[in-house]
Order: sequence, then structure tokens, then C-alpha cells
Amino acid sequence: MATIFSRIIAGEIPSYRVAENEKFYAFLDINPLAKGHTLVVPKQEVDYLYDLDDDTLKEMIVFAKSIATKIKSFSGCKRVATVVLGLEVPHAHIHLIPMNSEKDVDFSREKLSLTPEEFSEIATALQK
Repeated sequence: MATIFSRIIAGEIPSYRVAENEKFYAFLDINPLAKGHTLVVPKQEVDYLYDLDDDTLKEMIVFAKSIATKIKSFSGCKRVATVVLGLEVPHAHIHLIPMNSEKDVDFSREKLSLTPEEFSEIATALQK
């Protein structure tokens, strides 16, 4: 059975796409810690990030870097955290989270509640 991320990539489940190429897909986290919180996933369904072959992992990091640069510019944050976390979805993924302090990357914090319009505006801004 396809993971939720594979279903998002296939368009079966809607998402707020930020970037895409032949190997990777990036979309806004629907339970974000900050505006611009983005998930980067390989289109290849692999459970764990470090199970990816070395070339794919390198390419994924470079793909994520280009998005992180846009997130930093969009949000005005000091850094963009790169977090590998989560056991609930068996599909490799990276969280890119705008941060000004380490507290901004505390996953136990209350998540933002954004409207569909806000998500669309953020996704559009990050696509530029």
C-alpha cells in the first residue's frame, strides 16, 4: 500500500506544492511549526532517509538546499532547521523549518492553524 506521501506525490491527496523535479517533491507541512515549514520527500518510496542510495541522498540534500534558501528569504528567519524526524509515515522525509531559536523546532509545541488561503500564499511565495 502506498504511503500518504506517495499518494500526495501522485495527486491523490491534495497538497501545497513548493517544488518538484523528477526525483523529489516538496510541500508545506499541514501542521506547521512556522510559516514555511516544508517537507521534502523522494518520489521513490523508501522508509528511512539513510536507506536511500548515496547519489539520491546527495541530490535530495541539494534539492532541499534550494528550498531552504527560499524559506529563509520568505520568512526572514536566522536559519532553516533541517530535521529528520518521524516514525508515523514510512517514507523518507526532511522537515525544513524556519527558526530564530532552538525553541522554534520543538515538535511538542502547538502547531500553527493556517487557512487554505494562507497555505496557498506561502506555497506561491516559495515557488518563486
